[in-house]
Amino acid sequence: MKKIMITGACGQIGSELVEKLRVEYGTENVLATDIRKPVSSSGPFEVLDVMDAERMYDIANAFGADTLMHMAALLSATAEKDPVFAWNLNMGGLMNALETARKLNLQFFTPSSIGAFGPSTPKDNTPQDTLQRPTTMYGVNKVAGELLCDYYYTHFGVDTRGVRFPGLISNVTPPGGGTTDYAVDIYYQAVEKGHYTSYIAEGTYMDMMYMPDALQAIVDLMEADSDTLVHRNAFNITAMSFTPEQIAASIQKVMPNFTMDYDVDPARQAIADSWPNSLDDSAAKAEWGFKAAYDLDKMTVDMLEKLRRKLYRTAS
Repeated sequence: MKKIMITGACGQIGSELVEKLRVEYGTENVLATDIRKPVSSSGPFEVLDVMDAERMYDIANAFGADTLMHMAALLSATAEKDPVFAWNLNMGGLMNALETARKLNLQFFTPSSIGAFGPSTPKDNTPQDTLQRPTTMYGVNKVAGELLCDYYYTHFGVDTRGVRFPGLISNVTPPGGGTTDYAVDIYYQAVEKGHYTSYIAEGTYMDMMYMPDALQAIVDLMEADSDTLVHRNAFNITAMSFTPEQIAASIQKVMPNFTMDYDVDPARQAIADSWPNSLDDSAAKAEWGFKAAYDLDKMTVDMLEKLRRKLYRTAS
């Protein structure tokens, strides 16, 4: 990768990915795009609606991109509120991005998700290759996206790559529209209020990952030798799997007075119940050397430290 264009650059992953890539590849070599302008930008930025195929192509061509990272998508809980819009945006935007990559011979990345699995998928140590019958529009989009990326690699030779992200936890981006975002919000509420009310039920395991590990995984996969990749577009990756009470216990090791209760949201709980408890990431480890640096307690210490700095600085 030398000249990287990113769609959805103001989103949960995209906003942090842009900054990481600009540090590693040079500010001028990373073009951020999104449908809205950021409050501030550390480098090149273009307004782009991913449904506008012609403009996407023109921007990538003018920039001289050799890599396109398509991060624009509607997340799980938000997608369920407007499934038709979710399909049009998630699949239409992906098709436009793949066509841009095909026409310009770009290396291509787009993320999939644990949402690509469903209630009939084995829930524990979910295999890399297994039954995928999701029951959400977001999940349907992700399965279709995995297959579409495989198609563009097989039929057109586009160097498509991707991972199935678990829930992502960030100290930079506030919680958004994802089912797993309780695991972000709990840290914010711990610092601000010392208490959290969980919309996910006690005993519900979900796979999670700290954002620094997620960003490093993208870079490592994109820099991997193409000849080593077998699965290519949908690698399981994971760092930890925990329940709401386990993350609360981890916080209490740092903040003994922290408390948590429950007010379960049936819609988001149903989505969580349809997803795996834990993933088998052996293919990612074997094919491109994936390795997570953070476990739950290490992440908790770092999250609380950074959020205290961030929130107290904002308050002052």
